[in-house]
Amino acid sequence: INIPLAICISMTIVTIAYVLTNVAYFTVMNPQELLASEAVAVTFAERLLGKFFIAVPVFVALSCFGSMNGGIFAVTRMYYVASREGHLPEILSMINVRKHTPLPAVIVSVRKQLASVSRSDIYSLLNFLSFARWLFIGLSVSGLIYLRYKRPDMPRPFKVPLFIPTFFSFTCLFIVALSLYADPTNAGIGFAITLTGIPAYYLFVVWDSKPKCFQKLMGK
Repeated sequence: INIPLAICISMTIVTIAYVLTNVAYFTVMNPQELLASEAVAVTFAERLLGKFFIAVPVFVALSCFGSMNGGIFAVTRMYYVASREGHLPEILSMINVRKHTPLPAVIVSVRKQLASVSRSDIYSLLNFLSFARWLFIGLSVSGLIYLRYKRPDMPRPFKVPLFIPTFFSFTCLFIVALSLYADPTNAGIGFAITLTGIPAYYLFVVWDSKPKCFQKLMGK
């Protein structure tokens, strides 16, 4: 599998599609209409497709479903690996004997997502998550730059020019700063929620002399 070629082709196609989509929006609507619309794609479809506009929400829902499917695959495997490493209860490392999927991790992840979407204010939820998401993405990519200098001899099957992660790190920093400026309250709440991972890390990972009742809870 040629991973660099696949990345270049897929990113080019997605970038062109996004740019053309925004060009189409601005062709049909003016900036005031875009700002006033609660669902730009639906407003665009009503203007352009008439009574067939219902097709656009259906396609958007299918796109969200595909994104959700990928998210479930990724997040549940994180729980699975963390449990396998002893950072989470052992039950999360178990898999279904027929489907070979981490079923306990899937159940925990789905319940957490259902609790998240139960909020009536979806925009606050997005601000909570986007701040922490871009903060840690930026830190992860910055770690890549750090390792490039500190451990230059480290095996790297896939390597990109250094200006790419540098530019991306500054982009993440800009998004985080913009979130703090636009909605400091929700961004601060999201950051506070993220900080709860510090005591959890020391409780589940660093603390070696755990009492037997705690070890039993963890499945050890």
